[in-house]
Amino acid sequence: MNTTGKIVTIVISVLLLALVGFMYFKFFFVYSEGTNEGDINYFQREGFVFKTYEGKMIQTGYNSHNTSATIQSNEFKFSVVDEHVAQQIDNNSSRQIKLHWKRYLGTLPWRGNSQFVVDSIISVRNAIPVVPATEDVLELPAPVDFPLE
Repeated sequence: MNTTGKIVTIVISVLLLALVGFMYFKFFFVYSEGTNEGDINYFQREGFVFKTYEGKMIQTGYNSHNTSATIQSNEFKFSVVDEHVAQQIDNNSSRQIKLHWKRYLGTLPWRGNSQFVVDSIISVRNAIPVVPATEDVLELPAPVDFPLE
């Protein structure tokens, strides 16, 4: 093999190695891990070729940037790959759920539409109970007229 052939082989090898490294860091390297807790706003299975589970969680909290400390809500969009985890989320969608997720720098069609991929459920709490409306009405005493002078 001549010198030009060796240089071309080395350049192609370096480019392939760089491409493999880029693909790994973009699509398979776990950039961060964490947890989020909130109420599931929606959870659905979608996709044309690759059916994935996609969901959105609403997290309530206080806006610390505002001096009046108003309540705000944050949306957390996520994907689920594991069928068992997806079934658990769907069964507990009316409760407060704490999810563990991994964040990737890129998305893959078979992994979902989000960089955040939920891999487990940490805890499930009952939501704040809603008191059902009853037909019993609290009766107040009859108003008393006071004479005006």
